[in-house]
Amino acid sequence: MALKLTLKPGEKFVINGAVIANGDRRATLVLHNKASILRERDILKADDVDTPSKRIYFAIMSMYLDEKVRPRFYEEFVMRMSEFMGVLTDPEALSTCVAVSQCVMDRQYYKGLTLCRKLLDFESERLHHEPASV
Repeated sequence: MALKLTLKPGEKFVINGAVIANGDRRATLVLHNKASILRERDILKADDVDTPSKRIYFAIMSMYLDEKVRPRFYEEFVMRMSEFMGVLTDPEALSTCVAVSQCVMDRQYYKGLTLCRKLLDFESERLHHEPASV
């Protein structure tokens, strides 16, 4: 199944670790094979990793985009997720953590990132009362 991306002028995205920027006009791309792809809005920069859930998201994102770093970031993911789950009491957040962990174990990194956004929102609501960015 092909993936169709419609890009805004100047929008950046990553395919298999390569950063690509759209030109000055709206464009549509169709990917016909499997690739690791993230839009700029879904990319978390290392400098912005400043909370426990962002550390989890960053580890999953790194595993998704670059298979060479997967062993290192898998260890980071396990450590950060264990710490995070160790302080949670909310059943829904714990359930989301389990689902994210299952995705990572099944190498479904994109799905794990999608679920991890719930953890970002949960953390943001509890700590800052602001909407999460990523």
